[in-house]
Amino acid sequence: MTIRVLLADDQALLRSAFRVLVDSEPDMEVVGEASDGAEAVRLAREQAADVVLMDIRMPGTDGLAATRMISAEPSLAQVRVVILTTFEVDDYVVQALRAGASGFLGKGSEPEELLNAIRVAAGGEALLSPAATKGLIARFLAQGDGDDGRDPARSDRLGTLTGREREVLVQVAGGHSNDEIAERLEVSPLTVKTHVNRAMAKLGARDRAQLVVIAYESGLVRPRTD
Repeated sequence: MTIRVLLADDQALLRSAFRVLVDSEPDMEVVGEASDGAEAVRLAREQAADVVLMDIRMPGTDGLAATRMISAEPSLAQVRVVILTTFEVDDYVVQALRAGASGFLGKGSEPEELLNAIRVAAGGEALLSPAATKGLIARFLAQGDGDDGRDPARSDRLGTLTGREREVLVQVAGGHSNDEIAERLEVSPLTVKTHVNRAMAKLGARDRAQLVVIAYESGLVRPRTD
C-alpha cells in the first residue's frame, strides 16, 4: 500500500524539498501541504493521511497543538505524527511525544533517515531508533515540573501490567527493538510484540514513543542525569 504523507511546515521551500523527496519513492506520496497546524488537522481528515511530518513552530495553531488535536480525534487514530524540528534538544519535543507524536527528527537529518521515519511510523512503530531520543526524554523528565516528574496516575496504571509486560516496557524505554528485547529476555520477537501491544492497550499508548514517556512519567524507569 502507498503511504499517504502530509507535510506541515510554514516554510514553502522546505515543503517543496520534502515533497520532491517523498514523491520520488514508489511506496509513498504527498497528499497535502499545510502551512499551519489548523490546516494540518483539516487536511489529515480530508486526505486520510497515514503520516504527518509536523513542524513545531508555525503561526497560529502550532505543531504541538495540532498533534494534540490529531491524537484526540478518534477518526484520526490511524494518523501518525513525526515531529520535524530545527533544534533536537527542545522541550517541545517531549511535549509533542506526550501529546501523541510517534517520534521526531532533526531537519538536518539525511534523506534516508526521513524516508525511514515515514515507513517506521506508518508501520505503527515509533521513531525511537536514534539513542538520542531516549536520552532526550530522560533529561527533560529528570527536570520535571518542580518534582521528580513522576505521575501518580501513570504509576497506578502500571498495576494492570503483568510482570513480563513490565519487563518488556523497561526494555522498550531503553530504546531496544523487539529483536533485541527477545534476545535479552530469551523469548521470540513475536512474543515481545504481543507484550508490547498488550502494554499499549492497557496504558492507552498509541505507540512505543508513548510507552517510553509513560515508563519515565510513572517512575518505572528512572532518568539518567549523566
